[in-house]
Amino acid sequence: MALATAGLPCAPLAAQPDAERPAPAPQTALEQRSEQVVAVLRGEQAPEDLFSKEFLAAVPAAQLKALNASLASQFGEAVEVTKLDPREGTSAILEIRFERGLAKGPIVLDPAQDNRVSGLRFTQIEPLAVADDTPARITADLAALPGSVNAWFAPLDGGAPVISLGADQPLALGSAFKLYVLAALAEDVKVGRRKWSDVVPLTEKSYPSGQLQDWPKGAPVTLHTLASLMIAISDNTATDQLITVLGKKRILKLMKESGHHNPALNTPFLTTRELFLLKASDDMTISSWRSGSVTERAATTAANVAESMVEPVPLEDVNAAFGNGPKAIDIEWFASPADLARLFAHMRRTADPGAFDILAINPSANGETIRASWPYIGFKGGSEPGVLNYTWLLTDTAGRDWVLTLGWNNPEAVLDEGKLNAIAQRILLLPR
Repeated sequence: MALATAGLPCAPLAAQPDAERPAPAPQTALEQRSEQVVAVLRGEQAPEDLFSKEFLAAVPAAQLKALNASLASQFGEAVEVTKLDPREGTSAILEIRFERGLAKGPIVLDPAQDNRVSGLRFTQIEPLAVADDTPARITADLAALPGSVNAWFAPLDGGAPVISLGADQPLALGSAFKLYVLAALAEDVKVGRRKWSDVVPLTEKSYPSGQLQDWPKGAPVTLHTLASLMIAISDNTATDQLITVLGKKRILKLMKESGHHNPALNTPFLTTRELFLLKASDDMTISSWRSGSVTERAATTAANVAESMVEPVPLEDVNAAFGNGPKAIDIEWFASPADLARLFAHMRRTADPGAFDILAINPSANGETIRASWPYIGFKGGSEPGVLNYTWLLTDTAGRDWVLTLGWNNPEAVLDEGKLNAIAQRILLLPR
């Protein structure tokens, strides 16, 4: 018969041992080396402990440390490996999160050298929004940069600025002055004075950056090609060719009509070749240019160029003029943030739409988040030792135009481009 057990105390079951948990799988070589990459980026491990001898021959440890410092200034410290695909083998796509960015690219190991890293290249670095970032914090970071800084981030239609620092202070532009050349050309195209498809022979020759300095003299080039190279890769020969086609007076007229507060700052208007030759000349020539009237400056410039035609100035001599830091940054092109904002407003009224397509060739804004916030991004920047300018024309998802322009001059030191660019990307990521 069955025993009734209801209500009777039951003896507890004997405790059972935990099922044996599998030991975590040992890290693969790729996983180990990827974590060591983070340690090197953070300065916690020596590059010599990680990279192959061939890698270090191509990119010495000192250069790696400089690159790491540049990354840290732009994106903060490296934090962790966020993706490794695949996790086994000798090569993978590596993704590392920084405090303010996400870096992606291939990593390759050399099994013959204890799986040391023989290849590492970040092909994409996407800026990430900084938690609790504010316009006030960004403005303070800009103001703390050594030298002179100006900034403007605002709707183009005159709405209240999100960031404003020295909005009326003119600074040297570097190649951002080419926006005025583009604006004059695009206005001529819109009124029918010229066509983008017009062909001109290549008669000018400047110094790099660019490609056209190596093209044969007389090569037929369309105005659209010249403008595209001038903006997208800052081709100096293309720029000087357009200045020759348009005429310096035409560009100064556009500058005045667009609302530049003092076009005389850019008179006489220099070609890129003239600027390079002046900076590469002796101190007496530079002093004469500085102290002269507009007419005397023009004469000094013309004499300097004429002399260079008799005795051509080698590229090495031009490079040497910039090799020891800033030199004569008062010999330049100048505008304030307010001037550049007025220029874009003028272009929206008077420029052929093709100009905005050209501005968008090289948007200089990284990341899906930024591109999603700004369906249109047009850009032109400029740099030389002691001079930086980044200027964007942006259109938001509601169809409203914005201007972001940052300028930084310091006659005493080479500027940290990464630092200014990082601030710019933070601005582009600000919620609005």
